[in-house]
This record gives sequence, C-alpha cells and structure tokens, in this order.
Amino acid sequence: MLELSILGFLAEAPLHGYELKERIKALSGHVRPVSDGALYPAINRLLAAGLLDQRTEDGASAAPRRVLTLTDEGRAELLARLRKPKQAEITDHVRFNTVLAFLRHLGDPAEQAAVLRRRLDFLEAPSSFFYREGEPVRAEEAGDLFREGMLRVARATGTAERKWLREAIDTLSRTAP
Repeated sequence: MLELSILGFLAEAPLHGYELKERIKALSGHVRPVSDGALYPAINRLLAAGLLDQRTEDGASAAPRRVLTLTDEGRAELLARLRKPKQAEITDHVRFNTVLAFLRHLGDPAEQAAVLRRRLDFLEAPSSFFYREGEPVRAEEAGDLFREGMLRVARATGTAERKWLREAIDTLSRTAP
C-alpha cells in the first residue's frame, strides 16, 4: 500500500520526500504509520523501476531536497493497480481506503464501479471476528460485553459502507458511457 500511496499522491503533484511522508501519514494515520526506513527504500525501488523521476531543488532554509514526479510508466502502473487491486486491498479496510483515495485517477466509471462491486461482494458475505462450530457469531450471541461491542460496531460500519457502495455504484453506472 505504501507504493500505491506514493504513486497516487505523485499523480496529483510533484512532491519532495517530507511532503509525501506527511500526506501518507495523513491518509493512514496512526493505524499504519510510515517510517523513513520504509518510505525511502520504496521510493528508491520505484525510481529504479522507472516509475518515478527525481530532481534536486534548493531547500528554503535547509539542504537541497529531492522532488519526485510520476513518469508515464508510473501513471500506467498506478492505473493497473487501481483496476485490479489485490484481494487484501479489497478485504482490508485500511488498504481499501487507500485504493479509494486514488480511485478517481481511474477515469472510467465502469472500471471504478467494478472495484467497488468487489468490495461490496466481500462485505455481503457472512463473516465475523469470531466463529462457533464454523458459523459466524452474531453480536447478540457473543456472550461477552466487549466482543458484542466489536461486533455491533462492525455491523453498523458495514451497513453504512454497503449503503454508500451501492449508491456510488449506482451513480457510476449512470455516468458510464
């Protein structure tokens, strides 16, 4: 998801490393903080793969800084990753939010709707944090105040997300050529 975030933010504007790190931190927040030890090796991998370019600019009051831009190959890679997110990027809420943050770059409403349908299909399958005899445990059956709370919050969140997904898919379906 770090590479997707890098490609996505650079599709919007050239940035230097610190600005990029701050935008990624704002997107993923405390859930999955990004360290310099993860960010800069990811940037270097993308540079080596020809997905990014860099130039050096004078810093305002500091040392020169590297400004990163997306190459045409980088834009193509971003679009490919958005068209076909990995299953973990559909099933994991934080990862899916990263996909959502940049899905607008995939200009085709039909392709955008297809990604949202994958998430909706996942959310509509019966699931739980807890299982009893192979069956999902419902909040009312948890038998534990705290597990009941987890399940109730997950149910409310899932209900709201499914509603939004259906609305978004409907909107995209009406705008698709």
